[in-house]
Amino acid sequence: MKPHLTRRGLLGLGVGAGGAVLLGACGDDGPNPVVGGGRNAQPAATNYTGPNVALTFWNGFTGGDGPVMKALVDRFNSENPNIKVTMNVYEWADYYQKVPAAVSTGNGPDLGIMHVEQVATNAARGVVLPLDDVAASLQLKEEDFSPPVWRAGVYNNKRYAIPLDVHPLGMFYNKAVLEKAGLDPDNPPKTKDDYMKALDALKSKGVQGHWATPFPFTGTMQFESLTWQFGGQLFDEQATKPLFAEAPGVQALTWLTDLVKNGYSPKNVAQDADLIALQNGKAAFNWNGIWTINTLKGVKGLTWGVSALPTIGTQPAAWAGSHNFVQFKQRTPDANKLQAGKVFINFISKNSIEWAKGGQVPARKEIREGAEFKGLAEQAAIGSQIDNLHFPPSVPGIPDAMATIDTAINEAILLRKEPGKALADAAAKASQILEQNRKKYGS
Repeated sequence: MKPHLTRRGLLGLGVGAGGAVLLGACGDDGPNPVVGGGRNAQPAATNYTGPNVALTFWNGFTGGDGPVMKALVDRFNSENPNIKVTMNVYEWADYYQKVPAAVSTGNGPDLGIMHVEQVATNAARGVVLPLDDVAASLQLKEEDFSPPVWRAGVYNNKRYAIPLDVHPLGMFYNKAVLEKAGLDPDNPPKTKDDYMKALDALKSKGVQGHWATPFPFTGTMQFESLTWQFGGQLFDEQATKPLFAEAPGVQALTWLTDLVKNGYSPKNVAQDADLIALQNGKAAFNWNGIWTINTLKGVKGLTWGVSALPTIGTQPAAWAGSHNFVQFKQRTPDANKLQAGKVFINFISKNSIEWAKGGQVPARKEIREGAEFKGLAEQAAIGSQIDNLHFPPSVPGIPDAMATIDTAINEAILLRKEPGKALADAAAKASQILEQNRKKYGS
């Protein structure tokens, strides 16, 4: 799913800008109740045998992934007659504004999906519940997923999210353009040297092979991937200071801006013009999200492929987002609803091969390693990066600090500031935001 919301767009919204009501100190409402309660209660099993319950499930799947999730919900309802799940879908911008407000008035949904970078903020605000007991009752462990994906849902030593998928960047390529430049259309470049040789070959044929976009989707995502590839980090582990303006970040942004300066990319690339150029044979490569698979499948006559990102730096790495299940705080906890919610989360997770067909990489290892997922050639190619993916620190308010990176990328790729200066200015602003967040969210 291509996100419908930039980081910049979050700044004016509830979750991103502190507009939601704080619902509890540090979001610690204790573990979810277990069915039966009492001193000797154990985590509930993975089935639900209680009275009929109705659950509300909110998400932002307004694109082509929406019908896929709706079909899974319908199937769940047909197989679980004592649980009725109703799915409400909003644009992500509206969703992240509506959810905290609804929870604060006691009218929040029971279940939802959140991008992983939003989890800590909502945990600190008391919007979402700890899910350690859910993970325990479903017998979910780190080895069932992938370390970076599993750890991303932990805040303050408690789990607040169960990962459903990852949606990483991959390298999409136009096979016809490569072939015309004398390059192997079935063997895309994997290293910096091979990539630059390919760009030179394309340039000699009048093709600007990699259009550098100054926008968050996907210029910022490319920058972050490259920063990790060069051995850097965006922030320190606790997000007390930004690190993206240090040498690896400068190397990453310099590489991107040099694409423009050296004629491998046109100047002033418009939003999504890089992807359109790939489709129209004006570019050979496009680093874009997994959601691009379904877009390109709809382009008649286009011969294309996708692979893991080439390793431009010293180690493989890629940006990724991740959709995660959350359960929302209620004024009066209902043990039956909480248990039914576990059954629903488990069902969707177990059947996430269907979700993968909509253009995702399942977070669950047993699904990713199954023959059916491996048969989804494009998703499997991008999914091969699973252990090399990176996520922001699980710290409240981190999207606000990360928005400063968008500005730096825009200024540098548009050649308005040198990479080092653009990043240093952004880091100074990010430091202020991080300090404000520490005061705002406390412990």
